[in-house]
Amino acid sequence: MHPEALLLDVRRLRLLRELRLRGTIAAVAAALAYAPSAVSQQLSALEREVGVPLTRKHGRRLALTPQGELLAQHAEGILAALESAERAVAASLGRPVGTVRVAVFQSAALGLVPQMLRILAETAPEVRVEMVQREPETALYDTFVGDFDLVVAEQYPGHAAPQHPGLDRQLLMTDALRLAVPPDSPVERLTDAAHLAWVMEPVGAASRHFGEQQCRVAGFEPDVRFATADLQAQMRLIETGHAVGIMNDLTWAGAEVGFRALDLPGAPRREVFTAARTASDSSPAIAAVREALAAAVPAGL
Repeated sequence: MHPEALLLDVRRLRLLRELRLRGTIAAVAAALAYAPSAVSQQLSALEREVGVPLTRKHGRRLALTPQGELLAQHAEGILAALESAERAVAASLGRPVGTVRVAVFQSAALGLVPQMLRILAETAPEVRVEMVQREPETALYDTFVGDFDLVVAEQYPGHAAPQHPGLDRQLLMTDALRLAVPPDSPVERLTDAAHLAWVMEPVGAASRHFGEQQCRVAGFEPDVRFATADLQAQMRLIETGHAVGIMNDLTWAGAEVGFRALDLPGAPRREVFTAARTASDSSPAIAAVREALAAAVPAGL
């Protein structure tokens, strides 16, 4: 191995780590806003620095060699240490400063984020929040690989959210899941809705899996006539008498709605939690956002 391998380029190490996580040059390029050719060139330069092959052709894809895999694992620790150092410097300022990239799902965006931003404007005015709406399963992975600093995610009963190493989780709140029916509907319990049209999120969403299982345990297959991830569209379809659905309390907390909310068997509750990389534990800015989120939880939830 060449002596200059002691001076490995951190940016190239990150590209190797990203290739290990994302699987393709194209995915790495998209995630880091590079041209695919630039990623390939930088990985080739890293190979020259190390003095051994780090990748090999595997069909149409690039796979890591054993040496590439080993270096990528070490890169993970190096990048985590650099992030911890950056957070420690920020913490030394004695006040929360900087940008926090946050991923949230829709009901949190509706029910928590506006109040969180109002609180932060008073408690941590030097913190800038950049928010993207993202489904929890995707957002947890994106936070794990470093695309976000903090994620607000959900977990339904019987449907565990994905686990990723190096992410800590803090329970933020729980809220009730209820059967939502039009105001003039004669429905009083879940079984009464067996022959009605339903609105749910698209197939694959945790809420869709939960809703279907509730109906199946009750003895019927729901007629899911409308599929949308937009909770406001779901509420509108229910309010206008076109469907029934299962809603969470956070989405409509504190607001007047045009539907009736009925208890489900067993009074199920959803967990809402935050997750961040453990390398970010010392970040006052992330801590400030988490504290503001906790203060933003509507009373009664």
